[in-house]
Amino acid sequence: MGPYPFSAIVGQAEMKEALLIAAIEPALGGVLALGDRGTGKSTAVRALAALLPAVSAVAGCRYRCDPADRRRLCPECRARRVGGRLPRERVRVPVVDLPLGATEDRVVGALDIERALADGVKAFEPGLLARANRGFLYIDEINLLEDHLVDLLLDVAASGENVVEREGLSLRHPARFVLIGSGNPEEGELRPQLLDRFGLCVEVRTPTDIGERIEVVRRRDAFEQDPAGFARRFAAAEAGLREAIVAARRLLPMVAVADEVLALAARLCVALGTDGLRGELTLLRAARAKAALEGEIAVTPAHLRAVAPAALRHRLRRDPLDESMAGARVDRALDEVFVA
Repeated sequence: MGPYPFSAIVGQAEMKEALLIAAIEPALGGVLALGDRGTGKSTAVRALAALLPAVSAVAGCRYRCDPADRRRLCPECRARRVGGRLPRERVRVPVVDLPLGATEDRVVGALDIERALADGVKAFEPGLLARANRGFLYIDEINLLEDHLVDLLLDVAASGENVVEREGLSLRHPARFVLIGSGNPEEGELRPQLLDRFGLCVEVRTPTDIGERIEVVRRRDAFEQDPAGFARRFAAAEAGLREAIVAARRLLPMVAVADEVLALAARLCVALGTDGLRGELTLLRAARAKAALEGEIAVTPAHLRAVAPAALRHRLRRDPLDESMAGARVDRALDEVFVA
């Protein structure tokens, strides 16, 4: 059974748009989806990966190195390249699940014990970070992830490289991925250091509209009874969405951002009291990706306003004098800044 079509997901507009923006602009820093269980978070991530076009990779490479990006080739590809042009193949964008109980060896990779015993050689067995290179690393219940794995992920996500120093092995390989996390805030909070690393944070709620609930159940039931037929029903919509993503990626470098828009972003972050400048950078990148997705060559205040809640709600300090939800505080600041 293939994944559920992305275009068949009912509702959850903010989550779907955030995932599309992250697919267009990987430098954004990933997406955190917080909210109720059973609301389609995992389904949406897997559906997005299946929607994306295949990418060119070095044939046989364990890390799916990009043959056009010489700076980020793994040691094996660099050695192969000395012998001539690297062979290429088309591969699907990977989606790798990082389970809560994963050991550090499983995440970063470890000594290949089987080869060590059979052949007496020290060989590296790649871990989940290697498998996620150029794709998505998905962590469900990320708020329950062990601290040492959180620190490890922060280091790799910042550098785009996995450095392995253990059991006599010493190597580094590319590990650039879009980090997608999901969880229920009622079951535990996320460390602020990791929270700030996510570009966008969306709230996912159980739909309360009766018609929407019925349509969700109806489509899910139809998919499970006839996956192939259900996929054909949405094939045209999936193809259109795929073309829109490809076109947006091409357009993205040409999308202009006027000084007036940057000033709005800065005033908004000042009004909300966000730490550092990561808020502005995220606003800029997300608004630019949204403009590209809509086929426009310039970012407008409307683009900025549309992405602001997801870009800023997880960067607010707690205010003991204001117990409003983060989303409500962002909405208030938007009203103040955009009418000033």
